[in-house]
Amino acid sequence: PTSVLLERSAMAMRSCTVRPGLTAQPMAHARPVDVRRQAARPIVTARAFSSESSTSSPSFTQRLASGCGCVALALTLAGSADARLEGVNRPDLLPKTENVSVIDVAGFITPSEEARITAEIASLERDTGFKLRVLAQNYPETPGSAVKNYWKVDDSTIVFVADPTFKNIINVNVGQNVDLDVPRSFWSRLAGTYGNAFYLKENGEAEAILNAVSAIDTCLREPQGRTKCASVQKTFGEKPSSGAFGKVFGQ
Repeated sequence: PTSVLLERSAMAMRSCTVRPGLTAQPMAHARPVDVRRQAARPIVTARAFSSESSTSSPSFTQRLASGCGCVALALTLAGSADARLEGVNRPDLLPKTENVSVIDVAGFITPSEEARITAEIASLERDTGFKLRVLAQNYPETPGSAVKNYWKVDDSTIVFVADPTFKNIINVNVGQNVDLDVPRSFWSRLAGTYGNAFYLKENGEAEAILNAVSAIDTCLREPQGRTKCASVQKTFGEKPSSGAFGKVFGQ
């Protein structure tokens, strides 16, 4: 009968979805979507760390701007503001002499503090083989990528960039040998201890740099094991270490 055909036709039309420029497709067999389950599903993102990927990442170029084969550690600095920064390459801001391990273009530390850090770095390199280098800057006043060749950055190098322009003054990039030796969680704890805005306001840039360097020195001297660099050294007002056990005995 005509009435039955019309009813079936109307039912078929209700089971179709028509989009502009597309042919209607029947939806009779489509599975219903549980909106509540999809909304409750967590969104998880991950970042891979490797020397290949890190050297081309914007965060690596912006914070260190060195272009070296290091592992760029994501501390607390990820954000849209950093993505707008541009890399800098100004060799004119490098020291005129070679082998200067502490470059302070921002004037955060005094000559005596710089000498103390330099002595601690030399002792650490002599005892462990790891090369710690410190760059204190106020972006964009920085030598930037020029430090790569100046410091001869390699897989055993730690480049510590102290810059309050970012969300945390402590920005660390490490070579792969260091990455294998030190848990990545240590660098996050280091930044959280000495690089946060509250600590910086209460103690200033120099204290943050001095204590961070001392904590890195202590970490790298610890023996391998499950507890290596498990905590960040607190403020001791120590003198530069004179050897592998110098800190323990106050030498």
